Amino acid sequence: MPSIGFALSSEEHVPLDLVRYATQAEEAGFEYALVSDHFHPWVDKQGQSPFVWSVIGGIAQATENLRLGTGVTCPMIRIHPAIIAQAAATSAAMLPGRFFLGVGTGENLNEHILGDRWPEAAVRLGMLEEAIEVIRLLWQGGYQSHHGRYYTVEEARIYTLPDELPPIYVAASKPNAAEMAGRMGDGLISTSPDAELVETFESAGGEGKPKLGQVTVCFAESEEAARKTAYEWWPNAALTGALSQELALPRHFEGAAEMVSEDDVAEKIVCGAEAEKYFEQIDAYADAGFNHVYLHQVGPDQERFFRFAQAELLPRYAADRTTVLA
Repeated sequence: MPSIGFALSSEEHVPLDLVRYATQAEEAGFEYALVSDHFHPWVDKQGQSPFVWSVIGGIAQATENLRLGTGVTCPMIRIHPAIIAQAAATSAAMLPGRFFLGVGTGENLNEHILGDRWPEAAVRLGMLEEAIEVIRLLWQGGYQSHHGRYYTVEEARIYTLPDELPPIYVAASKPNAAEMAGRMGDGLISTSPDAELVETFESAGGEGKPKLGQVTVCFAESEEAARKTAYEWWPNAALTGALSQELALPRHFEGAAEMVSEDDVAEKIVCGAEAEKYFEQIDAYADAGFNHVYLHQVGPDQERFFRFAQAELLPRYAADRTTVLA
């Protein structure tokens, strides 16, 4: 049985609410959470995008046992990997044994803001691999220098290092990224229950490492109400192909979302209050080889979802679960 976590959506909630939802997730029985790291929301309706590292500090003080990671950070363009190395080390020091760094190649939506060129996918993957090298180098302590293809670090030292360095989980949706994740990372993050992706990850060195999959859901008392909320708040779920990586502004996503219907969104998001629908999606990840699944509840109604999850979802997976997030 997979362990079940929760997704804290920075695109939808103000920072103090994210902190509050983290405590409620812990109280409901979720053992871990991932918090998104964006500069912009996907669409204006979502309306928020707080600085994730400030939010993590708040969650560190408000929770006791909840494991927390970024889901995910792009340590490449908008923020230099040396700064991410320092931010993640501080977070791990504030969450002893409870923090993990999730990284990925990012989206143009967040990374164009300083006027930098948005490179092609193969270049971005190379940048991410070098960024991970820089982060791990700086986590060794002492003065470190790096003169690479994409990044330069000169005599930098991170003084505040945690007693236990955080694991780095790498997001992947394609085989080449999954191969790099298995070779360079301590775990895999994905948004699709793709068994071939898991196989690629494991064959590249990821066997036995955590594999996290995200399921987007929208709980409401009726399926009709849930579908309406999902379409209003998260229409980007139905956008296919490379759009999520390539579009630059929330209004571009809004324009693209005009071409999708409520039915299209409902095909991508579990809607309603029938626990079996949630089990079906969670189990699809388990069948594909994922041992951890985290749930993103779309829209403002988080509290009722926590009650639903505590009563209907979490007991099923707690009964004979054997995997623990490393």
